[in-house]
Amino acid sequence: REAALQVASASAAVLAGANVANADDEVPGKLIEFTVNNLDGEEGKTGTFVVKTRPDWAPIGEERFVTLAETNFFEGCRAFRVLPGFIVQFGINGDPAVQAKWRSSSLKDDPVKVSNSRGTVVFATAGPGTRTTQLFVNLGNNAFLNKQGFSPLGEVVEGMDVVERFYSGYGEGAPSGKGPNQGLIQKQGNAYLESSYPKLSYFSKVVVK
Repeated sequence: REAALQVASASAAVLAGANVANADDEVPGKLIEFTVNNLDGEEGKTGTFVVKTRPDWAPIGEERFVTLAETNFFEGCRAFRVLPGFIVQFGINGDPAVQAKWRSSSLKDDPVKVSNSRGTVVFATAGPGTRTTQLFVNLGNNAFLNKQGFSPLGEVVEGMDVVERFYSGYGEGAPSGKGPNQGLIQKQGNAYLESSYPKLSYFSKVVVK
């Protein structure tokens, strides 16, 4: 069964949640720098942002995120679901053969230890025990996701202004919107996205510092 990984609708009611502690040099984790192309949907506009991973928040998810970054999985990946004020979602590899290798490698869930605050990085899920490669960055304080099991594994510590400039003009994904269809991304990869959604922002380089 091909279940498109989705997080809750942006229209869901936002509940109050705990504040996320600041990530700094004294806490465990790695710094991962993402270079982004097509900011604002324009070729040639680039920027960077840095994620500090937090194995103390979500050790299982953090380990997978670091592994994906270290193996260059994210390079060329498009941010295919960008909903202002809600999330930026990414993590389907541009090569369907590469993506297929990860689809059966689901992770056990991490307990939710911190809130889905603005700037936190979280694995997308289609239900319990289904995390693989798709992630999102919270663009708002989405505490209502906490009770749904979305466990932050790190947070953006530099360049959140860059994350806010990911192209969002295509809106929600199919079938509920006119944006990219996740099933077709899985099957056709970047060939589908480059031809049908050329303005999507994407990662040109990812470095684990």
